[in-house]
Amino acid sequence: MTRNIPLLAIAVALATVAFALSPFVTREFAGYRPEQFPVVLDFWPVQPAGWAFSIWGVIYIWLIAGAVWGWFNAPRDRQWQKMRAPLLISLGLGIFWIAAANAAPILATVMIFAMAVFAIIAMLRAGDDARAWQVRPVALYAGWLTAATGVGTGVVLSGYGVLTAQQAALAMLAMVLLVALAIQSRRPAEWAYPAAIIWALTGVIAANVPAGNWPVIALSAIGVAALTIVFVLRRQAGVPRRTS
Repeated sequence: MTRNIPLLAIAVALATVAFALSPFVTREFAGYRPEQFPVVLDFWPVQPAGWAFSIWGVIYIWLIAGAVWGWFNAPRDRQWQKMRAPLLISLGLGIFWIAAANAAPILATVMIFAMAVFAIIAMLRAGDDARAWQVRPVALYAGWLTAATGVGTGVVLSGYGVLTAQQAALAMLAMVLLVALAIQSRRPAEWAYPAAIIWALTGVIAANVPAGNWPVIALSAIGVAALTIVFVLRRQAGVPRRTS
């Protein structure tokens, strides 16, 4: 009897809903707070402006829509199944991430690394059919997690005095850009992945404009330009949709 039940598809749909509901059962998170760290800083240059975190609303809704669509329309499709297992792991960790971020930033940093890795694997495994429901919401999620991993690591490094806030910001933004370009090269036709990172970098620029932090602003702007140019050039060159 259970052989006829698409367990993995159902599990992903339920995990996605639980993930989306997690902010409502824990303290709201729009970035780390200075009092969470031994080195108290008034400002982290690596952290985007608070409004940038609103992208989570789009991510939650799109992931739920995609998971439900896949459950009913592609319950056992091979490409969907290949994507679902790593996505389920990422979402499962994500259910508890906000609670971890509010209580234990180091644990949250480890968790978001794992979330990002499994989300990226899911994106790379996704097929090209029904792109708006399969790869695209996962790509937006993976892109934001790529940026969030760099942001979280930068905050923790400076919050524990390993690097200054400025050093951590420049190092982590450079890392995010290099990783993003490498991942983007695997799915060059998928715009949602770089779009999420561009959104995060735009938030970093906005946060640093009042302070006149031009090195961070310049590096973020270079990242925005690089991701955009690479996508446009590869699109114009007629790259295959899938290179993984």
